[in-house]
Amino acid sequence: MAPLTPANVSNPMLGLSGFPGLEMVHHWIGIPIFSAYLFAALGNCTILYIIWTEPGLHQPMYYFLAMLATTDLGLCLTTAPTVMGALWFQLRKISKRSCLTQLFITHSFSFMESAVLFAMALDRFLAICYPLRYALLLTTSRVLRIGLVLLLRSTLLLVPPMAFLQQFPYCQDATLSHSYCLHQDVIRVACANTAFNSLYALSLIFLTMGCDLLFILVSYSLILKTVLGMSSGDEGHRKALGTCVSHLCAVLTFYVPVLGLSVVHRFGRHASPLLHVVMGNIYILLPPLMNPIIYSIKTKQIYSRILRIASLKSP
Repeated sequence: MAPLTPANVSNPMLGLSGFPGLEMVHHWIGIPIFSAYLFAALGNCTILYIIWTEPGLHQPMYYFLAMLATTDLGLCLTTAPTVMGALWFQLRKISKRSCLTQLFITHSFSFMESAVLFAMALDRFLAICYPLRYALLLTTSRVLRIGLVLLLRSTLLLVPPMAFLQQFPYCQDATLSHSYCLHQDVIRVACANTAFNSLYALSLIFLTMGCDLLFILVSYSLILKTVLGMSSGDEGHRKALGTCVSHLCAVLTFYVPVLGLSVVHRFGRHASPLLHVVMGNIYILLPPLMNPIIYSIKTKQIYSRILRIASLKSP
C-alpha cells in the first residue's frame, strides 16, 4: 500500500481485482460466472413465482423460503455489475460512493440470509416439536413481522461502520481483493485508524451470524431429540427429518463459504491473491445458485409444481 501522504488520500476511486495472473482469459472465465449468475437469478425467480401463484404454498415455511430467494436474488443483482464489468469490459475502477453503497447492500443481504435461515430453523422447530400449536404460533401476520424485524436488524446495525467508512481517506491506487466491495476489504485500503470498524465488524458477526448459527444448532438438537422420541415408527421419523434436510443443506451452503472467506481475510494475508478472488466468488455465488436446486429437489411441493410448469410448456 502506498504511504500516507496528503497527495495520495484524495483519490475517490478504488481498484477492483479480477483473477490475478489470468487476465488474458478473463473473457473465458466470465462465461461460467455469468452462467452461474443467470441460473441463480432464474432459479430464485422460479421459486418466487411458484410460491406467489400456488395458494397451497401460502404457508409460513414457504414464506420464509420466499424471503431466502429474494435475498439470494438481491445478492446476485448487487454484485453482478462490477464482477462482470471487471471480467468482460475491463472496468476495474469504482467510485468511493458506489463502493460503499454496494458494500452496504451486499452485507445487508448476507446478514439477512443468515437471519432467514435462523427463522426457518425456528419454523421447523415449532412444526416438529409443537405441531398442534404450530398454526397458532406462526400466523401470516407474525411471519411478516418476523421478516420486518430481521430486515431492520440486517440493515440498521450496519449504519455505524458505514458512517466511519464514508469519512475515511483512501490511499492512491488502492486495489481491493475482489471485483466487488466488502467491509473487511475496504478497511484494508483505508489510510486511517480502522480499529473501531474492525472490532465492531467482528462483534457484529459474532452477535448476529454467530447467534443465528448457535440457535440453528440448538433447534436441530431439540428436533432430533423429539424425532427420536416419536412412537410412529421409521416412516414417521423419516417424514419429520425429511422436512429438515433441505434447510440443513442451505445452512451448510451459506455458512461454509462465509467461514472460509472470513478465515482467508483474517489469516490469509500472505496467501495467493487468486485464493482471495476464488473464495470471494464462491461466497456470493454458491448460496444463490444452490438454494433453488436444493429446495426444488428436496421439497416435494415445489418439485411437483416445477414439473407441472415444464409439462405445460412442452409441445
